[in-house]
Amino acid sequence: MIVLASRSASRRDMLSSAGLEFVCEPADVDERAIEARLGEASPGDVAVALASEKALAVSGGYAGMLVLGSDSLVEVEGRRFDKPASREEAARHLRFFAGRIMRLHSAASLARDGEVIWQADAMASLHVIDMSEEFIERYLDREWPEVSACVGVFRIEARGVQLFERIEGDYFTILGMPLLKVLAGLRQLGELTS
Repeated sequence: MIVLASRSASRRDMLSSAGLEFVCEPADVDERAIEARLGEASPGDVAVALASEKALAVSGGYAGMLVLGSDSLVEVEGRRFDKPASREEAARHLRFFAGRIMRLHSAASLARDGEVIWQADAMASLHVIDMSEEFIERYLDREWPEVSACVGVFRIEARGVQLFERIEGDYFTILGMPLLKVLAGLRQLGELTS
C-alpha cells in the first residue's frame, strides 16, 4: 500500500489500472513559490523538485509508508507553462503552442518518514499542429473547463489528441506520471514483486 500525494484523476487511474493498492492524500504545497525558489533550473529539475515537495508534504502523516508525489510541466521554446487560470489564458497558451514542439516533463518521487528515497523523471515531445483561431475556440468550447486542470491545456485521452501531429515519448509520461519508472522504483525498493 502506498499513498498518492495527488488529487489527479489520471494518476489515480494509472495506479488502479496497474493493480497497485493506494490511498490518496493530496499535498498542499505552493508550487509557484517552489518554482520561484528554483529560478532558472531546468524543467526536468523543477518537475522533480515539485514531485519531491509533494511527497514530503504528505509523508509526515504516514509513518513507515511510501508516499508518491508526482508533477508535470510543459516547456515550449524555453518558456515554462502552468495550468491555465482562465479560458482566455488557455487560448493564449494554445496560440503560442501552435506549430511548435511542446516538451512535457513528468516526474515522480517516493518518500518515507520525511525523506525522499527515490525519484525519476521522463520527457515527451509533442509536435503541435498549426491551429486556427476557429479551431482553438471550437476545441475550448468542447474541452473547457476540464482542461483547466491540465498543464498544456489538453487531455491526451480525450480531444486533446487532435492537437498533435506526432508524439515522441510514452503514454504514461504524457498522462502526467512516468509510471514505468515508478513501477521500477517500487520493485527496486522491494514494494512490488516481479
